[in-house]
Amino acid sequence: MPVGYKIDVLAALKEKGYTTYKLRKERLLGESVLTQLRAGEPVSWANVARICELLGCQVGDLLEYKAEE
Repeated sequence: MPVGYKIDVLAALKEKGYTTYKLRKERLLGESVLTQLRAGEPVSWANVARICELLGCQVGDLLEYKAEE
């Protein structure tokens, strides 16, 4: 897929104090979303928006276009 993550999203969330346990327990992100993030797979726009809200960033800070060869 030509769109990927610029940063390690889970590491960035952890730096902000959001462990995977806290994300699941407080229902901020579901287990399937966490699994997708671990694998570097795309998540829904609603989840991208939630991640941006938690990190206090813009979508462009998370995602980048990578041209396919």
